[in-house]
Amino acid sequence: MRTLAREPLFDSVPTDKRRIGLLAHLHLDAPLLLGLIAASCLGLIALYSAGNGSMDLVERQLIRLGVAFGVMAAMAQIPPDKLRLWTPPIFAAGVLLLVAVLLFGDVGKGAQRWLDLGFMRFQPSEIMKLSVPMMVAWYLSGRRLPPSVLHVLVTAALVVVPTALILKQPDLGTALLVASSGGFALFLGGLSWRLILVGLVAVGMAAPAFWKWGMHDYQRQRVLTLLDPESDPL
Repeated sequence: MRTLAREPLFDSVPTDKRRIGLLAHLHLDAPLLLGLIAASCLGLIALYSAGNGSMDLVERQLIRLGVAFGVMAAMAQIPPDKLRLWTPPIFAAGVLLLVAVLLFGDVGKGAQRWLDLGFMRFQPSEIMKLSVPMMVAWYLSGRRLPPSVLHVLVTAALVVVPTALILKQPDLGTALLVASSGGFALFLGGLSWRLILVGLVAVGMAAPAFWKWGMHDYQRQRVLTLLDPESDPL
């Protein structure tokens, strides 16, 4: 009886459940992983189309995706307590690097977004895509939820500072991603719908001023082309 109790009834477990068990063992969320794979496949299809059927671009992007998914799997093995401990210094280092970019960053194609390390160019704004939502989660984790108005203002400052520094480079796309990642972290923290409505109204009121004074001509043209693709035959 003891021998039977120790023998796993593995053959009776369906294959799909074994796979889910493996993902759980690796601390990977199955729906999120499938969504990332689907989005990556759509990106590869778009890249193949933009490259006029060239597989060279697709193959290089596949290598980058392989590295990215490997890093994701490795990061998933780090205990949350360790991530919580490292979050403030990583966020602070990212903000300081963004300031360094504005002071003596490397300029390329009209934008000052990189730090030249000699052997490679490094874009500090990439750090903020992860450190901003982590910092928002770190701040809210020790406080009563849903967050109060004061806590919302503090988290908003944590998001606005790096976003503004990235906008100065200028890099509107990355700035929007960083701001969105911080906003989603705040939303998942239990932000009340009343404060969400107030925020949407404030953004709507500020949008015309941002369009006129906060955006470059080429950035406005990108938005107009998105809304009316036929306006640009290329």
